[in-house]
Parts: sequence; structure tokens; C-alpha cells
Amino acid sequence: MARSYLAFDTSAAHCAAAFVQDGAVVLARTEPMQRGQAERLMPFLAELLAGAGAGWSDLAGLAVGIGPGNFTGVRIAVAAARGLALGLGVPAIGISTFELLLDPQSGADLLITLPAPRDQIYAQRFRAGAAVGTPWLIDLAEVPADLAAAPPAVVRGHRAGELADVLRARAEIVAIDDYARALGRRAAWRFGQPLDGTRPAPLYVRPPDAAPPADPPPVILDA
Repeated sequence: MARSYLAFDTSAAHCAAAFVQDGAVVLARTEPMQRGQAERLMPFLAELLAGAGAGWSDLAGLAVGIGPGNFTGVRIAVAAARGLALGLGVPAIGISTFELLLDPQSGADLLITLPAPRDQIYAQRFRAGAAVGTPWLIDLAEVPADLAAAPPAVVRGHRAGELADVLRARAEIVAIDDYARALGRRAAWRFGQPLDGTRPAPLYVRPPDAAPPADPPPVILDA
């Protein structure tokens, strides 16, 4: 019997989703939008499922992007994933944006980097494919002392060359070219591994801006 999964993300200026079946991405779509993800997400997911010839009851699990990214956008997707998981009786897993640049076969000591606001860099260390410690928000003018004292072997991602020069590491300059498909591929791999039962939760690397949005963020259900 086919095992089907739905992966989705609203951590940036988009709704992105992928339908995964038996370890392969069957359908992936990204719809750019600056706002309105909360209203658009569920219809968008229903349309994706219909396009794949599937329904909610066909799903064996859900994967959701947990950031880092837009504070409210991350919470929209995570709240939706928890609510859907509860209603459908299936597991939900969280996938960080860092993971989308991670080679599952790599055992190297990596620092994955992503673009951050104000010309800064989000960075997360991985060893043997697993995240190590908490992510950093890095300004190249002032690299964290603990990172500089024990630099990784490889820096991979956004502005990798610049940060690798500071850390005297090897650089791999790569970017996420198709967010939805990358999310689907990572979800396919993750669902092929044993699940630890951890519920998805937003990954915050920096606190939200001091001024709260006009509308409160969605409540994270304790599913």
C-alpha cells in the first residue's frame, strides 16, 4: 500500500507544499505571496492534494517547515500541521530550513547558512547529519567567539565563502532553488527514518520584532 505524505511551509513570502508518495515527490508547488498565508494555506493544500489525485484520508503523515523565517508565518504553518495531525490521527514532523541544504549522506562537520534580515546570516551546525546546539544569528563583522574557537570543516549555503574565510573552513556556496520540492525531498527522507514523536514547534533564531502584528498569531495546538 502506498505511503503518502504532505509537506508544507509558510515561513517566507509564500505558500509552498509537496505531495510525497513512497519516497518520491509526486507534486510540488510554491505560490508567492507577501501576506494572506493564513487564509490561503488550507485551500492551497486541498488544491495540491486534488492535483495529486489524493485526499486528506490518504495521508500517513505531515511535515511542516519550522523556520527560521517570518515569525507569524512560521506559526501559521505549525499551528495548521498540529491541528491537521490531531484531526487526521497521523504524525507531524518539523523540518527546519537548514535541513533543506543538508546532504543526508554527509557525515561532515557542517555549518549551514541562510539569509537573515539586516544583511545577517542564520547558521546551524550539523554533525553526522544531526543538528548540534542552537542556531546563531551572525553578523560577519562579529562572528560568535564560540564558533570561531571551534570552527566547522565546511560552511555550506548563503555567503558561505565570506564566512568560511573568517573561520578558515571550506566553502560550499549553494542555495535552495525550489523550496517546495526541497521540502518534499527532505520530508521523504525523514519519514523513511524512525520518528522520535517530537511535535513540530517554531524555530526562532531571534526574537520577534518589538511591534506585534495587528492580528494575533494563531495558537499552537497541543496535539
